[in-house]
Parts: sequence; structure tokens; C-alpha cells
Amino acid sequence: MPGPPFTVAQGLSLLLFRRAGRGVNAAEAPVAAIPVAERTIALVGLMGVGKSTVGRRLARRLGLPFADGDDEIIAAAGMSVSDIFDQFGETEFRAGEARVMQRLLHGPRIVLATGGGAILNPETRATLKTHAVTVWMRADLETIGQRVQRRDTRPLLRGGDPMGKLKALAEARYPLYATADLTVDVAGGAHADAVENIVRALNAFGAEPVR
Repeated sequence: MPGPPFTVAQGLSLLLFRRAGRGVNAAEAPVAAIPVAERTIALVGLMGVGKSTVGRRLARRLGLPFADGDDEIIAAAGMSVSDIFDQFGETEFRAGEARVMQRLLHGPRIVLATGGGAILNPETRATLKTHAVTVWMRADLETIGQRVQRRDTRPLLRGGDPMGKLKALAEARYPLYATADLTVDVAGGAHADAVENIVRALNAFGAEPVR
């Protein structure tokens, strides 16, 4: 259900958000895959799995720039993810998210922490296949649930029974995450361990020279 009527300032934020991916038309963009060693490294997985924290450490480890999908959306919209959901709804959020993903994936090579639902968009999935090496950061739901329940800023988990909602998200999204180029289990151990496990997986895949 759409939120209440929004102000002129909010309308301007929405306009800027809708222009977030300007200059990139997914339908017209080159579809040929770029060399694996030149691709962005895109981390995918459920909310709370640690994509942002591990992604920043991984970027430092590899000497690459880092981008957080949610932070890029916040910058484009000029408001928080929760406010976008509340005022414009999930459909508008997903549309803006897809534009932001296209802009990032067609830019220079980076380590990218994607939003948990970014992979739901077919065009985003197609561009990830040709322009990124995707890494599914996988953890058991109990571990993820413990992490996400420490915060109340997750719009999709509001309204009670967060574990039930998390399980529903997993059922819908795990088949898509499973199409990633690499899967790295990150439930146990420190973030530094997750980084090294991802680096080893990238080396084996041919996406990053051994350092």
C-alpha cells in the first residue's frame, strides 16, 4: 500500500532517485561478458550476513574501491531506505535500486555489497553475470536472525515474527543466490576469516591474482 502524500522535498528526492542510473540503459548496454579479472566483485546474500563489513575489508585487502548498494541508494534518494519504503513503497525502492545497480556495475571495477533483494531484478541478474564475479555469502538463518534482530531498521522484517519473515525471504531468494559464481560460508569465525576465504575462492576462480 502506498504511503501518505509526500511533500515537494520528498517528491524531489524521488525524482533524483529515479535518475540515479541515468546514462545507463540496460537494454542498450553491451551484453558481452568482460574478462573475469576485470570484473567487479559483487557480494550477494541475505540481510545481516555481513556483506557491508566484509566487503569493506575485502576491498582494502584487494586494493579496490568499495561501494555499498544501500548507501548508494540513500545518497541518490537523499533519504534512508526505511523512509523510501515508508513513503514510496517497495516497488519504487526496487526500481531505483535496479538503476543504481546498473550504474555501479557499468562503472570501474570495485567490491560491491549488494542489497539482499537486488538480485530479484532480472536485468540486475543479467548484468551481474556479465560484469561481475558474484559471491554468495552464506550463513545459517539462526546466525543471521540473531544479527538482524539487534536492529529495527529493516523494513522487510517489521510487524512481528522477524524469523518467520527471514525464512520466507530465504525460501524466495536462496535459489537466486545459488546461481552466484562462488559460494562462501561465513557463519562462523571472524570477518577477517571470511575475507581470506573469499580471496581464496576468487583466486581459484581466476578473478584475483594471489597476494
